[in-house]
Amino acid sequence: MTEIPLEHVHVAPDDPDHAPAVFVLHGRGADEQDLLPVASHLPDELHVISLRAPDPLQGGYTWYDLDLSAGGLEESQPDAADFRRNLDLVAESVEAATEAYDIDPDRIGLLGFSQGAITSLSLVLEEPDRYAWVVALHGYLAEAHAGLDPDGIEGKPVFVGAGAGDRVIPEPRSAAAADRFEEIGAAVTRGSYPGGHGIGQEELADVVAFVESQVA
Repeated sequence: MTEIPLEHVHVAPDDPDHAPAVFVLHGRGADEQDLLPVASHLPDELHVISLRAPDPLQGGYTWYDLDLSAGGLEESQPDAADFRRNLDLVAESVEAATEAYDIDPDRIGLLGFSQGAITSLSLVLEEPDRYAWVVALHGYLAEAHAGLDPDGIEGKPVFVGAGAGDRVIPEPRSAAAADRFEEIGAAVTRGSYPGGHGIGQEELADVVAFVESQVA
């Protein structure tokens, strides 16, 4: 089997041959098990590959260090060198897992929360042809990628979820990401939810409906 750079959990569908897939990217301080309860609600025909971030943090893992030079956590950006390494590791893991698990390369989605959402939005801007759709929950668009307008992004289905009471990544940061993706022609679905930095039942239901519409 092709070696996959990042540790992960793989949940295969009943008919795994050349099936579609979702790559799941957890938030800061969590691990590859964290979003499996969310992924369990997604369509059964999907491969679920939940990746573990590379660096230990507070009993979990983190995708990258934070640059806090602009202010507090709510104004943070990814550390540039860490973020580049992170994006490359995830992209390499997606490529390797696609081969190892015989995934349909034209039907790959991303689902990320917090740091995982930030990573997912950047990945689709770097390689829009690799990803069929993206779900980005409680994240933002990194400054390093905010100016990108790549070929292949027009019409790309992107779901952006935000919490009205989110104090870690305030809703306006997520809304700004949705605005930018709309500006460059992506097919954006956005949701604002009353909770904080977490995924409630209403948001989960909207995510499931969005993903179902992509894999139908």
